[in-house]
Amino acid sequence: MDLRVTVEVVTREQWGAVAPRCRETLKCPAQRVVIHHTALLHCRGIRECMDQLIHIQTMHMQDRNFDDIGYNFLIGGDCTVYEGRGWGVVGAHTKDNNHDSLGIAFMGNFNNESPSPAALSSVKQLLQCGVSQGHLHPGFTLLGHRDLGDTECPGERLYAALKHLKFP
Repeated sequence: MDLRVTVEVVTREQWGAVAPRCRETLKCPAQRVVIHHTALLHCRGIRECMDQLIHIQTMHMQDRNFDDIGYNFLIGGDCTVYEGRGWGVVGAHTKDNNHDSLGIAFMGNFNNESPSPAALSSVKQLLQCGVSQGHLHPGFTLLGHRDLGDTECPGERLYAALKHLKFP
């Protein structure tokens, strides 16, 4: 019997991602999870979120010269989990902190808006899935982007909510 936790994820192919210029694999399960917000408008519904993902990937690759979208996963305003770079891939989300971490961005601006309980549940399920499948170290550290850099990210309200995310 397979006891691994699973979560439904909209794949890169499903949302229309372009191929990355290159990919670097993490050398071991991620030790840390860094939570971000996109600081863009809140997307509601799969079509609106997928359009925003395409915009974010284009911005990251063209304006910031990243090899791909910077995050490993994103949580839409519809509480859907979207694959960014995916499991086991080095991201471009937190300068000098990408080789042992997973970057997850909540889509929206969480300086004044709070993440929904459903969105927090989605990220919790994703992280439990990562642990059960061996992509994420069971004793991982959960951080907000501001813990590792001079930024407001992931926004006041999302950062405050991170304290209430409990893992078994």
